[in-house]
Amino acid sequence: MRLLLKAFIVDDEPLARDELVFLLKRSNQIEIAGEADSVEAAFEKIANLEIDVIFLDIQLADESGMEIAERINEMEFPPLIVFATAFDEYALKAFELNAADYILKPFDEKRVQQTIEKLYRVVANIPLSSRKKSLSHERTEKLAVTVDEKIVLINLNEINYIGSIEGKTVIAADKQKHIVNDPLVMFERKLHHSSILRVHRAYLVNIDAINEIEPWFNSTYNLIMRDGEKVPVSRTYTKELKQLLGF
Repeated sequence: MRLLLKAFIVDDEPLARDELVFLLKRSNQIEIAGEADSVEAAFEKIANLEIDVIFLDIQLADESGMEIAERINEMEFPPLIVFATAFDEYALKAFELNAADYILKPFDEKRVQQTIEKLYRVVANIPLSSRKKSLSHERTEKLAVTVDEKIVLINLNEINYIGSIEGKTVIAADKQKHIVNDPLVMFERKLHHSSILRVHRAYLVNIDAINEIEPWFNSTYNLIMRDGEKVPVSRTYTKELKQLLGF
């Protein structure tokens, strides 16, 4: 039997919130850990909770759900994000923020169920407490990805970076680049015991594929990868990278 995923809902419309709670509970696969109607109320509550996913409206009175998403991505153990909104024009920006999915109001039960199945594929029943972004001796050697309805196995040591580019996830390996539909955050969780780690909200890199580190502006860096491409390092991840590589 599957473990229930713990969800938190952020929406300032009580009726929409109630509808989503009903559909999620009806699936018998989601536990509602809490609700909030504003950015600050959400962070006050989730700071003391272990949750797997946040269902997040984009327009919250005078606030933006995008701001919450950016702050969530800076957490040590960020939950998955599903944007639940009445507006489809933000989809590209949402996936640039590593959203696991994007569902539209009014909610369709079948579409919500598809989201739940996708969340299970990402989380794969790994307890939140074990999702630490660090290196370990328990390294996965290959990555299985679906490309054009085929399953392709990629050697991890051949990966240079994985990036979210124009709404698509690109896996840049030595031999070729693969474009896949799975969100970047799924690969971050799947590869948390490997040499691949996050350096930017839109990039994971293989630290074994870094050739040079180029100082950039405002205490940020560019990584020169062995394939010659540059990958940015944001200030959020600079400290961790410095500690890991000793520079």
